[in-house]
Amino acid sequence: MASNNEELPEASVQNVLEQDSLKWVFVGGKGGVGKTTCSSILGVLLSQVRSSVLIISTDPAHNLSDAFQQRFTKSPTLVNGFSNLYAMEIDPTVEKEESVTSDGMDDFLSDLSNAIPGIDEAMSFAEMLKLVQTMDYSVIVFDTAPTGHTLRLLQFPSTLEKGLAKVMSLKSRFGGVLSQMTRLFGVDEEFGEAAILGKLEGMKDVIEEVNRQFKDPDLTTFICVCIPEFLSLYETERLVQELAKFEIDTHNIIINQVIFDEEVVESKLLKARMRMQQKYLDQFYMLYDDFNITKLPLLPQEVCGVEALKGFSHHFITPYKPSLARGSVEELENRVAALKEQLKDAEAELEKVKKGKQKI
Repeated sequence: MASNNEELPEASVQNVLEQDSLKWVFVGGKGGVGKTTCSSILGVLLSQVRSSVLIISTDPAHNLSDAFQQRFTKSPTLVNGFSNLYAMEIDPTVEKEESVTSDGMDDFLSDLSNAIPGIDEAMSFAEMLKLVQTMDYSVIVFDTAPTGHTLRLLQFPSTLEKGLAKVMSLKSRFGGVLSQMTRLFGVDEEFGEAAILGKLEGMKDVIEEVNRQFKDPDLTTFICVCIPEFLSLYETERLVQELAKFEIDTHNIIINQVIFDEEVVESKLLKARMRMQQKYLDQFYMLYDDFNITKLPLLPQEVCGVEALKGFSHHFITPYKPSLARGSVEELENRVAALKEQLKDAEAELEKVKKGKQKI
Protein backbone atom coordinates (compact mmCIF):
# COMPACT_ATOMS: atom_id res chain seq x y z
CA MET A 1 0.00 0.00 0.00
CA ALA A 2 1.32 3.45 -0.95
CA SER A 3 1.98 6.05 1.68
CA ASN A 4 -0.17 9.19 1.94
CA ASN A 5 2.52 11.28 0.26
CA GLU A 6 2.69 8.88 -2.69
CA GLU A 7 -1.09 8.96 -3.09
CA LEU A 8 -1.23 12.78 -3.26
CA PRO A 9 -1.01 14.49 -6.68
CA GLU A 10 2.23 16.30 -7.49
CA ALA A 11 2.76 19.37 -5.27
CA SER A 12 3.56 21.74 -8.15
CA VAL A 13 2.12 23.42 -11.26
CA GLN A 14 4.12 21.14 -13.56
CA ASN A 15 0.86 19.55 -14.77
CA VAL A 16 -0.28 22.96 -16.08
CA LEU A 17 3.03 23.56 -17.86
CA GLU A 18 2.91 20.12 -19.48
CA GLN A 19 -0.68 20.44 -20.75
CA ASP A 20 0.10 21.71 -24.27
CA SER A 21 -3.56 22.03 -25.25
CA LEU A 22 -4.33 24.74 -22.66
CA LYS A 23 -5.44 28.06 -24.16
CA TRP A 24 -6.89 29.85 -21.10
CA VAL A 25 -5.45 29.78 -17.55
CA PHE A 26 -7.41 31.67 -14.88
CA VAL A 27 -5.77 32.61 -11.58
CA GLY A 28 -8.18 33.70 -8.84
CA GLY A 29 -8.96 33.85 -5.14
CA LYS A 30 -9.55 36.19 -2.23
CA GLY A 31 -8.01 39.68 -2.31
CA GLY A 32 -4.47 40.02 -0.97
CA VAL A 33 -3.37 36.39 -1.26
CA GLY A 34 -0.80 36.91 -4.03
CA LYS A 35 -2.80 36.24 -7.22
CA THR A 36 -0.83 38.74 -9.32
CA THR A 37 2.55 37.34 -8.23
CA CYS A 38 1.35 33.81 -9.04
CA SER A 39 -0.10 34.92 -12.42
CA SER A 40 3.15 36.68 -13.30
CA ILE A 41 5.29 33.66 -12.37
CA LEU A 42 2.98 31.30 -14.27
CA GLY A 43 3.39 33.57 -17.28
CA VAL A 44 7.18 33.46 -16.87
CA LEU A 45 7.18 29.65 -16.59
CA LEU A 46 4.78 29.19 -19.53
CA SER A 47 6.96 31.46 -21.69
CA GLN A 48 9.72 28.83 -21.33
CA VAL A 49 7.56 26.07 -22.87
CA ARG A 50 5.18 28.00 -25.17
CA SER A 51 5.72 30.10 -28.29
CA SER A 52 3.82 33.16 -26.97
CA VAL A 53 2.10 34.02 -23.68
CA LEU A 54 -0.27 36.89 -22.80
CA ILE A 55 -1.08 37.87 -19.20
CA ILE A 56 -4.30 39.87 -18.84
CA SER A 57 -5.20 41.65 -15.60
CA THR A 58 -8.97 42.05 -15.11
CA ASP A 59 -8.47 43.36 -11.56
CA PRO A 60 -9.26 47.12 -11.32
CA ALA A 61 -6.35 47.42 -8.82
CA HIS A 62 -3.91 46.46 -11.64
CA ASN A 63 -0.88 45.19 -9.73
CA LEU A 64 0.62 43.59 -12.84
CA SER A 65 2.64 46.73 -13.56
CA ASP A 66 3.98 46.64 -9.98
CA ALA A 67 4.88 42.94 -10.20
CA PHE A 68 7.00 43.41 -13.33
CA GLN A 69 7.96 47.02 -12.46
CA GLN A 70 6.86 48.06 -15.94
CA ARG A 71 3.88 50.13 -17.12
CA PHE A 72 1.18 48.16 -18.94
CA THR A 73 -1.90 49.47 -20.77
CA LYS A 74 -5.06 48.05 -22.40
CA SER A 75 -2.92 46.94 -25.36
CA PRO A 76 -0.58 43.91 -25.16
CA THR A 77 2.94 45.06 -24.29
CA LEU A 78 6.11 42.95 -24.48
CA VAL A 79 7.52 42.36 -20.99
CA ASN A 80 11.08 43.63 -20.58
CA GLY A 81 13.64 40.80 -20.79
CA PHE A 82 11.34 38.48 -22.78
CA SER A 83 10.76 37.85 -26.46
CA ASN A 84 7.43 35.98 -26.15
CA LEU A 85 5.74 37.21 -22.93
CA TYR A 86 3.17 40.02 -23.18
CA ALA A 87 0.95 41.73 -20.60
CA MET A 88 -2.10 44.02 -20.65
CA GLU A 89 -4.46 45.56 -18.09
CA ILE A 90 -8.14 46.14 -18.84
CA ASP A 91 -10.57 48.32 -16.89
CA PRO A 92 -14.27 47.78 -17.78
CA THR A 93 -15.39 51.23 -16.58
CA VAL A 94 -12.74 53.06 -18.61
CA GLU A 95 -13.45 50.91 -21.67
CA LYS A 96 -17.13 51.78 -21.40
CA GLU A 97 -16.44 55.52 -21.16
CA GLU A 98 -14.06 55.44 -24.12
CA SER A 99 -16.49 53.47 -26.27
CA VAL A 100 -19.25 56.09 -25.90
CA THR A 101 -19.26 58.31 -28.95
CA SER A 102 -22.54 60.22 -28.64
CA ASP A 103 -25.09 61.35 -26.06
CA GLY A 104 -27.80 59.11 -27.54
CA MET A 105 -25.61 56.00 -27.34
CA ASP A 106 -24.53 57.03 -23.84
CA ASP A 107 -28.12 57.32 -22.59
CA PHE A 108 -29.18 54.06 -24.21
CA LEU A 109 -26.26 52.06 -22.78
CA SER A 110 -26.72 53.76 -19.40
CA ASP A 111 -30.36 52.64 -19.28
CA LEU A 112 -29.34 49.16 -20.40
CA SER A 113 -26.63 49.03 -17.70
CA ASN A 114 -29.15 50.00 -15.03
CA ALA A 115 -31.66 47.44 -16.29
CA ILE A 116 -29.14 44.59 -16.38
CA PRO A 117 -26.35 44.92 -13.76
CA GLY A 118 -23.00 43.90 -15.19
CA ILE A 119 -23.91 44.38 -18.88
CA ASP A 120 -21.30 47.16 -19.26
CA GLU A 121 -18.54 44.89 -17.93
CA ALA A 122 -19.83 42.02 -20.07
CA MET A 123 -19.71 44.14 -23.23
CA SER A 124 -16.23 45.38 -22.36
CA PHE A 125 -15.07 41.83 -21.69
CA ALA A 126 -16.55 40.63 -24.99
CA GLU A 127 -14.77 43.42 -26.88
CA MET A 128 -11.50 42.46 -25.20
CA LEU A 129 -12.01 38.78 -26.10
CA LYS A 130 -12.71 39.78 -29.71
CA LEU A 131 -9.37 41.59 -29.75
CA VAL A 132 -7.54 38.68 -28.12
CA GLN A 133 -8.99 36.15 -30.58
CA THR A 134 -7.53 38.09 -33.50
CA MET A 135 -4.07 37.64 -31.96
CA ASP A 136 -2.16 34.40 -32.12
CA TYR A 137 -1.13 33.72 -28.51
CA SER A 138 -0.33 30.16 -27.53
CA VAL A 139 -1.82 30.60 -24.04
CA ILE A 140 -3.54 33.43 -22.13
CA VAL A 141 -3.23 33.84 -18.35
CA PHE A 142 -5.97 35.81 -16.58
CA ASP A 143 -4.97 37.63 -13.40
CA THR A 144 -8.52 38.02 -12.10
CA ALA A 145 -10.11 40.37 -9.58
CA PRO A 146 -11.09 39.05 -6.09
CA THR A 147 -13.50 36.08 -6.06
CA GLY A 148 -16.82 37.98 -6.33
CA HIS A 149 -15.73 39.86 -9.47
CA THR A 150 -14.32 36.67 -10.99
CA LEU A 151 -17.59 34.79 -10.51
CA ARG A 152 -19.42 37.69 -12.18
CA LEU A 153 -16.97 37.51 -15.09
CA LEU A 154 -17.89 33.84 -15.56
CA GLN A 155 -21.57 34.83 -15.67
CA PHE A 156 -21.03 37.27 -18.56
CA PRO A 157 -22.46 34.94 -21.25
CA SER A 158 -25.85 34.80 -19.50
CA THR A 159 -25.62 38.53 -18.72
CA LEU A 160 -25.21 39.28 -22.43
CA GLU A 161 -28.13 37.02 -23.27
CA LYS A 162 -30.27 39.00 -20.81
CA GLY A 163 -29.09 42.22 -22.42
CA LEU A 164 -30.02 40.99 -25.88
CA ALA A 165 -33.41 39.78 -24.64
CA LYS A 166 -34.00 43.21 -23.07
CA VAL A 167 -33.26 45.00 -26.35
CA MET A 168 -35.51 42.58 -28.27
CA SER A 169 -38.24 43.16 -25.70
CA LEU A 170 -37.95 46.92 -26.09
CA LYS A 171 -38.01 46.55 -29.86
CA SER A 172 -41.16 44.42 -29.88
CA ARG A 173 -42.98 46.62 -27.35
CA PHE A 174 -42.16 50.03 -28.76
CA GLY A 175 -41.72 49.29 -32.46
CA GLY A 176 -40.20 52.30 -34.17
CA VAL A 177 -40.02 54.45 -31.03
CA LEU A 178 -36.36 53.53 -30.47
CA SER A 179 -35.49 54.61 -34.00
CA GLN A 180 -37.31 57.91 -33.47
CA MET A 181 -35.53 58.42 -30.16
CA THR A 182 -32.09 57.81 -31.68
CA ARG A 183 -32.89 60.32 -34.45
CA LEU A 184 -34.17 62.80 -31.85
CA PHE A 185 -30.84 62.53 -29.99
CA GLY A 186 -29.03 63.13 -33.25
CA VAL A 187 -27.69 59.58 -33.48
CA ASP A 188 -27.07 58.43 -37.04
CA GLU A 189 -27.55 54.91 -38.39
CA GLU A 190 -24.05 53.90 -37.32
CA PHE A 191 -25.10 54.16 -33.66
CA GLY A 192 -28.82 53.48 -34.06
CA GLU A 193 -31.02 50.68 -32.80
CA ALA A 194 -29.95 48.21 -35.51
CA ALA A 195 -26.26 48.95 -34.86
CA ILE A 196 -26.65 48.41 -31.10
CA LEU A 197 -28.60 45.19 -31.70
CA GLY A 198 -26.00 43.96 -34.18
CA LYS A 199 -23.19 44.79 -31.79
CA LEU A 200 -24.84 42.85 -28.96
CA GLU A 201 -25.51 39.87 -31.22
CA GLY A 202 -21.90 39.90 -32.43
CA MET A 203 -20.62 39.99 -28.86
CA LYS A 204 -23.01 37.20 -27.91
CA ASP A 205 -21.56 34.98 -30.65
CA VAL A 206 -18.01 35.68 -29.45
CA ILE A 207 -18.81 35.15 -25.80
CA GLU A 208 -20.71 31.90 -26.52
CA GLU A 209 -17.70 30.51 -28.39
CA VAL A 210 -15.38 31.57 -25.58
CA ASN A 211 -17.81 30.12 -23.04
CA ARG A 212 -17.67 26.79 -24.91
CA GLN A 213 -13.87 26.90 -24.71
CA PHE A 214 -13.97 27.82 -21.00
CA LYS A 215 -15.96 24.64 -20.30
CA ASP A 216 -13.48 22.44 -22.17
CA PRO A 217 -10.88 21.05 -19.67
CA ASP A 218 -8.44 20.52 -22.53
CA LEU A 219 -8.47 24.26 -23.24
CA THR A 220 -9.15 25.90 -19.87
CA THR A 221 -8.17 25.50 -16.23
CA PHE A 222 -8.61 27.63 -13.12
CA ILE A 223 -5.87 27.90 -10.48
CA CYS A 224 -7.08 28.91 -7.01
CA VAL A 225 -4.67 30.98 -4.91
CA CYS A 226 -5.15 31.22 -1.15
CA ILE A 227 -3.42 31.52 2.22
CA PRO A 228 -3.78 29.08 5.16
CA GLU A 229 -6.46 31.05 7.04
CA PHE A 230 -10.17 30.46 7.66
CA LEU A 231 -11.59 33.18 5.37
CA SER A 232 -9.32 32.18 2.50
CA LEU A 233 -10.24 28.49 2.93
CA TYR A 234 -13.92 29.48 2.89
CA GLU A 235 -13.49 31.63 -0.25
CA THR A 236 -11.58 28.82 -1.99
CA GLU A 237 -14.33 26.31 -1.22
CA ARG A 238 -16.94 28.76 -2.52
CA LEU A 239 -14.89 29.36 -5.67
CA VAL A 240 -14.35 25.63 -6.34
CA GLN A 241 -18.10 24.98 -5.96
CA GLU A 242 -19.02 27.85 -8.29
CA LEU A 243 -16.46 26.68 -10.87
CA ALA A 244 -18.05 23.21 -10.75
CA LYS A 245 -21.45 24.86 -11.32
CA PHE A 246 -20.05 26.68 -14.38
CA GLU A 247 -18.38 23.41 -15.53
CA ILE A 248 -14.93 25.01 -15.48
CA ASP A 249 -11.99 22.69 -14.76
CA THR A 250 -9.92 23.29 -11.64
CA HIS A 251 -7.37 20.91 -10.17
CA ASN A 252 -4.61 23.21 -8.86
CA ILE A 253 -4.44 25.15 -5.61
CA ILE A 254 -1.55 27.41 -4.62
CA ILE A 255 -1.27 28.05 -0.87
CA ASN A 256 0.84 31.16 -0.33
CA GLN A 257 2.58 32.67 2.72
CA VAL A 258 3.15 29.36 4.51
CA ILE A 259 5.41 29.24 7.59
CA PHE A 260 6.95 25.78 7.39
CA ASP A 261 7.18 23.41 10.37
CA GLU A 262 10.84 22.75 9.71
CA GLU A 263 11.61 26.47 9.58
CA VAL A 264 13.75 27.85 12.39
CA VAL A 265 11.14 29.92 14.26
CA GLU A 266 12.02 31.62 17.54
CA SER A 267 9.22 34.24 17.63
CA LYS A 268 6.23 33.30 19.81
CA LEU A 269 3.95 35.15 17.38
CA LEU A 270 5.26 33.19 14.39
CA LYS A 271 5.03 29.90 16.30
CA ALA A 272 1.37 30.66 17.12
CA ARG A 273 0.62 31.52 13.49
CA MET A 274 2.42 28.37 12.33
CA ARG A 275 0.15 26.25 14.55
CA MET A 276 -2.92 28.09 13.22
CA GLN A 277 -1.77 27.63 9.62
CA GLN A 278 -1.17 23.91 10.14
CA LYS A 279 -4.81 23.47 11.20
CA TYR A 280 -6.04 24.97 7.93
CA LEU A 281 -3.40 23.22 5.82
CA ASP A 282 -4.71 19.90 7.15
CA GLN A 283 -8.23 20.96 6.10
CA PHE A 284 -7.03 21.90 2.61
CA TYR A 285 -5.46 18.47 2.13
CA MET A 286 -8.58 16.77 3.48
CA LEU A 287 -10.97 18.73 1.21
CA TYR A 288 -8.81 18.70 -1.93
CA ASP A 289 -6.98 15.39 -1.79
CA ASP A 290 -7.28 15.03 -5.59
CA PHE A 291 -5.86 18.53 -6.32
CA ASN A 292 -2.27 19.52 -7.09
CA ILE A 293 -1.53 21.65 -4.02
CA THR A 294 1.56 23.88 -4.20
CA LYS A 295 2.79 25.45 -0.93
CA LEU A 296 4.82 28.66 -1.14
CA PRO A 297 6.84 30.09 1.79
CA LEU A 298 6.17 33.35 3.60
CA LEU A 299 8.98 35.72 2.57
CA PRO A 300 10.50 38.69 4.43
CA GLN A 301 10.26 40.77 1.24
CA GLU A 302 7.97 41.32 -1.75
CA VAL A 303 8.53 39.52 -5.05
CA CYS A 304 8.83 42.44 -7.50
CA GLY A 305 10.71 42.71 -10.77
CA VAL A 306 11.57 40.14 -13.44
CA GLU A 307 14.64 38.76 -11.65
CA ALA A 308 12.77 38.29 -8.35
CA LEU A 309 9.87 36.56 -10.17
CA LYS A 310 12.29 34.25 -11.99
CA GLY A 311 14.14 33.52 -8.73
CA PHE A 312 10.94 32.57 -6.89
CA SER A 313 9.50 30.57 -9.81
CA HIS A 314 11.37 27.33 -8.98
CA HIS A 315 9.12 26.91 -5.90
CA PHE A 316 6.21 26.43 -8.35
CA ILE A 317 7.94 23.41 -9.89
CA THR A 318 9.92 21.93 -7.00
CA PRO A 319 8.27 21.77 -3.54
CA TYR A 320 9.86 24.24 -1.12
CA LYS A 321 12.29 22.88 1.48
CA PRO A 322 13.78 25.03 4.26
CA SER A 323 17.52 25.53 3.84
CA LEU A 324 18.32 24.63 7.46
CA ALA A 325 17.22 21.58 9.43
CA ARG A 326 16.35 22.17 13.08
CA GLY A 327 19.04 20.82 15.41
CA SER A 328 21.78 20.69 12.76
CA VAL A 329 25.24 22.15 13.52
CA GLU A 330 24.70 24.93 10.95
CA GLU A 331 21.29 25.85 12.40
CA LEU A 332 22.67 25.94 15.98
CA GLU A 333 25.63 28.08 14.88
CA ASN A 334 23.21 30.51 13.20
CA ARG A 335 21.08 30.72 16.34
CA VAL A 336 24.17 31.40 18.51
CA ALA A 337 25.30 34.12 16.06
CA ALA A 338 21.82 35.69 16.12
CA LEU A 339 21.73 35.64 19.95
CA LYS A 340 25.19 37.27 20.09
CA GLU A 341 23.96 40.02 17.73
CA GLN A 342 20.87 40.58 19.91
CA LEU A 343 23.07 40.75 23.03
CA LYS A 344 25.35 43.27 21.33
CA ASP A 345 22.36 45.48 20.37
CA ALA A 346 20.90 45.25 23.88
CA GLU A 347 24.23 46.25 25.47
CA ALA A 348 24.52 49.26 23.12
CA GLU A 349 20.97 50.33 23.99
CA LEU A 350 21.69 49.95 27.72
CA GLU A 351 24.80 52.12 27.35
CA LYS A 352 22.74 54.86 25.67
CA VAL A 353 20.17 54.79 28.46
CA LYS A 354 22.91 55.04 31.14
CA LYS A 355 24.53 58.02 29.37
CA GLY A 356 21.14 59.73 29.10
CA LYS A 357 20.55 59.39 32.86
CA GLN A 358 24.03 60.73 33.67
CA LYS A 359 23.27 63.94 31.66
CA ILE A 360 20.08 64.51 33.69
